[in-house]
Amino acid sequence: MSTDIVIVGGGITGLAAAYTLATDPRARTLGLACTVVERDGRLGGKLQTEHIHGCVVETGPDSFLATKPAAADLCRAVGLGDRLIGTLPGRAVYMAYGGRLHPLPDGLAMGVPGRLLPMLRTGLLSATEKARLGLDLVLPRGGANGDESVGALLRRRLGGAAVDRLAGPLLAGIYAGDADALSSRATFPQLREWEASHRSLILGALAQRRRAPGRQAGASPLFLSLVGGVGELVASLAASLRETTILTGRVASRILRRTDRGRMAYAVALDDGRLLEADALLLATPAFVTADLLDRLAPSVAAGLRDIPYASTAAVTLGYRRAGIRHALDGHGFVVARNEPLRVTACTWVSSKWPHRAPPELALLRCYLGRANSDAVVEEDDDRLVSVVRDDLRATMGVDADPVFAVATRWRRAMPQYLPGHLDRLESINAGMRELRGVALAGAGYRGVGIPDCIRQGAEAAGTLLDALTRHVPA
Repeated sequence: MSTDIVIVGGGITGLAAAYTLATDPRARTLGLACTVVERDGRLGGKLQTEHIHGCVVETGPDSFLATKPAAADLCRAVGLGDRLIGTLPGRAVYMAYGGRLHPLPDGLAMGVPGRLLPMLRTGLLSATEKARLGLDLVLPRGGANGDESVGALLRRRLGGAAVDRLAGPLLAGIYAGDADALSSRATFPQLREWEASHRSLILGALAQRRRAPGRQAGASPLFLSLVGGVGELVASLAASLRETTILTGRVASRILRRTDRGRMAYAVALDDGRLLEADALLLATPAFVTADLLDRLAPSVAAGLRDIPYASTAAVTLGYRRAGIRHALDGHGFVVARNEPLRVTACTWVSSKWPHRAPPELALLRCYLGRANSDAVVEEDDDRLVSVVRDDLRATMGVDADPVFAVATRWRRAMPQYLPGHLDRLESINAGMRELRGVALAGAGYRGVGIPDCIRQGAEAAGTLLDALTRHVPA
């Protein structure tokens, strides 16, 4: 008798789970049949790559952390090891503040100074603000503050200016959120560990630098991508799933519980009227979508999932004639300090950050808009989004030229916000899920928003289901 697993969600989390099921020897022993259901007409979720005028244009994430190995390992497993590339070395990142671009001080670790001399020289902070930041070296270790926000922790240790013009924009940008509203436990637990183990964030950053001198000096890249864009990973994964049934353009509308010879089983109802029978389910959808699917089976779990908020974002990629841009583009791009009169939150100078992203005669810039509690910009039309971005590029970089092309992309309710209490909320959700034997959750809404985090969660959830199914195979 075959065993059926249905994966709802064909983004990178669901694809990583399907790949794990397809390559684990236990799956063949179980006679496993796997079906992936994806509501969009294509796989990959936010991982999308387009090729325009010889440029590699990412409409979603463009890279992944090298320090989290799950993504690079998966690339190698599907035959893309020789396609991995790192960022171009020796390039600065800038902060837009006070009407100009300031190079960020060398040696920042999660926005915390890991070198003292560059911090003393920076024009981003006044002498008084630098003195306040330096108090971190002598302040006592903080007391028990529960799940303090990232912003609160950094303000307590480094002062408000350092949060608004250094750490805050860098860290909050990863989540398209507000540093003062993000859980330090769930997003950057290293900061809490530095305070606990070194008493000082700066001392913690200095210690980390000593432990990894090669990476801090730029000997190995912090971020990786693929020559043809992250869409290559999606294509290779899809091609490797030859024995997996892929249903795109189909919506899972509800989940039904069944009893099959005394063991728990399920059926997934699709929008075309089909019912997919399943011995196990892996739900790799956004938390609010998963909540709708679990409403009837586990209302308390569904309620907890709905408490995870999401922010909407937009990105505008512009291709310019390089000769038409006076700026040197001598860096990877810029982020925007808090309270600056700009609509963009950051800009990546793509053709200066990555090799092979644009032909030599073109410059590729990608700007980001929208953040938690400030995402109305996402509802503006393409022409307006491009106009807003061009205005901000003119103000920050002096770019007056007309672009050769522009691509605007919106991601509505795409970025989960890990608010204080997030990990406690997950514990409550997990407790409720124990009553749903054979159902697993994975995805950006839970324990990490990056590509490696999602791949790891998908693989772990698939492994957990295989463990459970293996235990219940009749002797």
